[in-house]
Amino acid sequence: AMNIQTLTLGPLATNCYLVRQDGCSRVVIIDPAANSKKLLAALQEQGLTLEAIFLTHAHFDHIGALKNLHAATQAPVFVGEADKDDPSHMCHDLLLYTDTYREGDELTAAGLRFRVLSTPGHTPGSVCLLCENALFSGDTLFAGSYGRTDFPGGSMQEMAKSLSLLAELPLPDATKVLPGHEGFSTLGQERSTNPYMNGAWY
Repeated sequence: AMNIQTLTLGPLATNCYLVRQDGCSRVVIIDPAANSKKLLAALQEQGLTLEAIFLTHAHFDHIGALKNLHAATQAPVFVGEADKDDPSHMCHDLLLYTDTYREGDELTAAGLRFRVLSTPGHTPGSVCLLCENALFSGDTLFAGSYGRTDFPGGSMQEMAKSLSLLAELPLPDATKVLPGHEGFSTLGQERSTNPYMNGAWY
């Protein structure tokens, strides 16, 4: 089974996820938002080795701890291809990466397989990461809502397409939705109650 720990970090209360297979001592961190000391302490206390860092997008509030974490662990860092050059100037010089990913990529890390879904709208290179029964939705899909599109590099039209794509994924309603901010949900809940998921709203 998958083991997910959530740490809510930084001034914008960003959800940072430590994800691994139960009993596996290797872990993936999704969106190291802030407070590298706390993240490194969590790894050390639990005897975990950081195997990879996955970014849902490159905004500053999702990558505050990235440079220190990478320096301390040398873990590879993956970011969506279109976010790697900071077209929106929202990285505030905090971005570093070793690899990029794109639609359909499958990554195996910490005993788990992650599938990359390209979901532009919040940023050009935003991705959602699907792992077993969990969708790490970054700032694309929130519980009952969606990520802002009014920043540089954002697009309402792309967001509508991305949300429609998520709505139509052949996944069970029980699939967990683990967003970049605020509370969790399920795909079924979002399909039935989130007014933005049918693509007809913009």
